[in-house]
Amino acid sequence: MTLGKSDLRSLLGAAEDPMLLVDRNWSIVEANDAAEELFGHELPGQPLVRALRNPDAIRALSSVLDRGGRAKAEITLSNPDPIPFRLRVASLSGVEAGEAAAVIVLRDISPWQAAQQMRSDFVANVSHELRSPLTTLAGLIETLRTTASDDPEAQARFLGIMSREAARMDRLIGDLLSLSRVEADERIRPTDPVDLIATIRNVLTIIAERAEASDRTLSFEPDLEACLVAGDSDQLTQVFQNLLENAVRYSRQGGSVHISIERRKPMPKFATEVWAISISDEGEGIAPEHIPRLTERFYRVDSGRSRQMGGTGLGLAIVKHIVNRHRGRLVITSRQGVGTTMTVLLPVLD
Repeated sequence: MTLGKSDLRSLLGAAEDPMLLVDRNWSIVEANDAAEELFGHELPGQPLVRALRNPDAIRALSSVLDRGGRAKAEITLSNPDPIPFRLRVASLSGVEAGEAAAVIVLRDISPWQAAQQMRSDFVANVSHELRSPLTTLAGLIETLRTTASDDPEAQARFLGIMSREAARMDRLIGDLLSLSRVEADERIRPTDPVDLIATIRNVLTIIAERAEASDRTLSFEPDLEACLVAGDSDQLTQVFQNLLENAVRYSRQGGSVHISIERRKPMPKFATEVWAISISDEGEGIAPEHIPRLTERFYRVDSGRSRQMGGTGLGLAIVKHIVNRHRGRLVITSRQGVGTTMTVLLPVLD
């Protein structure tokens, strides 16, 4: 079946990827909206090389125009920043002089490349996080077998270190499993009514002893009796436990952690009013350049201090995915020398 000009225009118009129709004289016959957005308007009638100067793209098109069939290439275009594209060229049959002889399709592969890089980084980070305690354990086991075999004091000290390293690996594996479960359920919106005030009070009972032992004060005095959202009770408990544990961990000794909750009017990305739950500490604060990356897996502002305090680098990543599942947002603000506030925004359930 041979497509007419109107059919080709309809085909181009329905495509989301940039598409160009080119004749045997290397002139652009037709272009869809995505191509004009990428290369500029008024493409038909222009020489292809004026819009697409990449040598790999030129070779692919030359091959198709000379011998027919199909060709592909991976190219990078500046628009103005470099964007990687997978280019495919296919010949069109039954064409006459001046008509389209080939179709060029460009697919932006930057999301795919970013996902590949993320997977690679994730494997590398997990390997690194596990290798460090395993190396420590292996070294201590060898020492206990040899030089410390008859030294009870050294044995007790080394066993304490081994216990801490084993607990660190256990926390890491637990957080990895938790993150995997959260990501698997992220597209499934929870529907059960959950009272945020009751949830936060339950979490406070869990961490109150730890806060008191580290000389931190917890403050939560809501003016409301109940604040309902459509949610998963266990996951929301995990969100506030992670955030409160972080606030206690990084607040200065003798400082306080303040939790507040208020109802706010609809804002961008929310169709309804929202509950804003803010958790503020009195810590050192976080430099502005770190804030956008805090929810990345394994990202730490101070790696040594985080590991020393028992952090796995996954807590805020888990929080972000759970909040996303609840159609909410996590907002982080901080002032160095003053402290940090983590605010969870969740749609109100009336």
